[in-house]
Amino acid sequence: MTFYAGTLTSELARAEQGYRDRTPQSATAQARAARVMPGGNTRSSLWAAPYPLSITSGSGCRITDADGHEYVDFLGEFTAGIFGHTCPALERALTEAHRGGFGLSSHTPYEADLAEELAARFPSIDLLRFANSGTEANLMALTAARLVTGRDRIVVFAGGYHGGVLTFGAGNAPVNIPFEFAVLPYNDLQAVAQEFAAAGDRIAAVLVEPMQGAGGCVVGTPAFLQGLRTLCDDSGALLIFDEVQTARMAPGGAQERLGITPDMTTLGKIFGGGLAFGAFGGKAEVMARFDPSHPEAIPHAGTFNNNRLTMAAGLEAVRHHLTPGALEALFERGEVFREALNARFSAQGGAFHVTGMGSIMNIHAVAEDPAVRRDRLRLLHFHMMERGYYFAARGLIALSFPLGEAERADFLDTLDTVLAAGRASSEF
Repeated sequence: MTFYAGTLTSELARAEQGYRDRTPQSATAQARAARVMPGGNTRSSLWAAPYPLSITSGSGCRITDADGHEYVDFLGEFTAGIFGHTCPALERALTEAHRGGFGLSSHTPYEADLAEELAARFPSIDLLRFANSGTEANLMALTAARLVTGRDRIVVFAGGYHGGVLTFGAGNAPVNIPFEFAVLPYNDLQAVAQEFAAAGDRIAAVLVEPMQGAGGCVVGTPAFLQGLRTLCDDSGALLIFDEVQTARMAPGGAQERLGITPDMTTLGKIFGGGLAFGAFGGKAEVMARFDPSHPEAIPHAGTFNNNRLTMAAGLEAVRHHLTPGALEALFERGEVFREALNARFSAQGGAFHVTGMGSIMNIHAVAEDPAVRRDRLRLLHFHMMERGYYFAARGLIALSFPLGEAERADFLDTLDTVLAAGRASSEF
């Protein structure tokens, strides 16, 4: 494939200017927000140059920006929006819980109901506790591992993301909590074995995503993940699966598909029914330490851990929406869609490829030069937004239940048009 850097640079500049011309109200919203928030931003993952869209409403699988442009949403709130942007059943559940009173200053029946549903789905969970995010869930799981094992060292993986203070995309980030981390290559079992050989008696836990989400939807191989299970068994370390994203792969998450049972599991996103949610659970002998009546109880407070609105929405979601049939169908739709995307990219010159599992995937640009890869993906992103299709600037796609066959087919047809024009003009 012939490539002209000058063409890519000029086309990217033109596409960015077109974006600015179409979205002046988003620019205005960004400038206003910047007066009270650093960079106009309170969620770093949403930032994309020159400024992110200001989305004012959504319904089903469609969203509308401040300038009135409608987009088919292929991002699905970074995997949390599996239900779409409106769901009458969830609205009814929230309304009923609100009418019955919220902030009731004690336990309520909802939390036990939801805990029973989740424990029944995950063989790795005997007992669990709720939190407000995947970040909190992972923090508490690691804290439990360190206190129960009496060890300090945590094995994590380059490219991993376990929350705002547990991010390893470029090694141990400066914002991370000051735990003792060994940051190892993902899918490299030999590197992990060497770490255990050198420091196995100091390792409290291995924290791993069955598929690295923010790391580009890199799927863990069964041999790698099973090898982690064996190393933890042999050393007494705890294996923690971060299934904040991959829990949608089956009723029992990716671990069900893999046939691997970790010692602890962390959850988030979809199980809150559209509201902020986190949970962590595992073996009874580990989680029992959180029993407040235990003589060496691990404290875990949080005003909104068991808030009625999230518990009610989560219960509705688990019982009536995140059913085995619905999750299996979504998984298969994702597998077919990713295969179709890769077929289009291959037929149109191979400038991109897609990785992922089930309904979560990531588009990657192909080029030796990292700057070219970055600019190619940005250009593709601008072109697809211009035509009414929305996904993350980094290439992340997460399918939702209301995203139908017609929307997926139209996305593929539009992609063909964009790629063909890009090849003709040497953009891609």
